[in-house]
Amino acid sequence: MLERFYRAEAEYVAAGGRGRADFGPVAALLDDEVCLWSQPGLPYSGVWRGREGIENFLGEFSATWARLDFLSTRQVADGDQVAVQLEVRFTARSTGRSLETSLVQVNRVRDGLVTEFRPYYWDPAAVTALAG
Repeated sequence: MLERFYRAEAEYVAAGGRGRADFGPVAALLDDEVCLWSQPGLPYSGVWRGREGIENFLGEFSATWARLDFLSTRQVADGDQVAVQLEVRFTARSTGRSLETSLVQVNRVRDGLVTEFRPYYWDPAAVTALAG
């Protein structure tokens, strides 16, 4: 299910985000009460709640990134908690420059839907610098 989410997220970003992309495939994988905790220092930091909150987050995210490529993913599950090690490539919308980096995302899932995202970037300063 998380692999489907990552594909839908990447497609949403590549299509240009809010107003240009269909949020439906992303929303279909989210619980009504989903919450995303984005760490301080990132251009899209904050707490984003509900499907509307995730759509707002992805709007900010898509304004920052032209592409999000998942180079590899590795998942470890324990009950409703799924830790995912991600190797990603971010391509900045403003400059076209790219950065390959790692992050770990601790997620919660229930009944086939994501209820919580907690991403932890390996180098948030490099990501923010690339974002401009």
